[in-house]
Amino acid sequence: MSPRTKIIALFSAFAAGALILVTAVTLFLPEPPPKVTGQAAVGGPFSLTDQNGRPTTEAALKGKPTLIFFGFTHCPDVCPTALFEMSEIFNALGPDAGKAQAFFVSVDPERDTPDVLKSYVSSFSPQIVGLSGTPEATEQIKREFRVYSRKVPLKDGDYTMDHTAVVYLMDKDGNFVAPFNSKRPPAEAAAELKRYF
Repeated sequence: MSPRTKIIALFSAFAAGALILVTAVTLFLPEPPPKVTGQAAVGGPFSLTDQNGRPTTEAALKGKPTLIFFGFTHCPDVCPTALFEMSEIFNALGPDAGKAQAFFVSVDPERDTPDVLKSYVSSFSPQIVGLSGTPEATEQIKREFRVYSRKVPLKDGDYTMDHTAVVYLMDKDGNFVAPFNSKRPPAEAAAELKRYF
């Protein structure tokens, strides 16, 4: 067998082996996971009361982009910080502030009555509306938004609340977009919020 014939035979054997290997690997590889499409399962029907005693449902999320934060009025630092940051974003929006809205949803229905919420949110931007409800209504909105909260007793007989500390961004159709980063410079956050006007 000539050297040329040997090279051709060797190449043919290599090519056949490679083809068999690729075929075998393709047959035994697991199928890729299916692609998930559609809306994230965050948000849904709720029935609460705002700080002025008005019934409020998920319909209030339509018409404007909305920021939503879950917390409680006796929160020592996380909640007032989040509401202050949201207020700064509305200040940065200037004359466009009325084109967006925010809700502070209480996870502490035992203490956060509409009157308590009204006093509390008055320290922040007027675009931030306080919402509270019965324990059952609070549990429902928590389920819809995948929010965790838990009552934690304190030594003096009082209690605090552990809770999810995420700002939710909803578009003007009331659909969840993403968690919203309110900790960046207010002008930068305001510029992102404007994209949803």
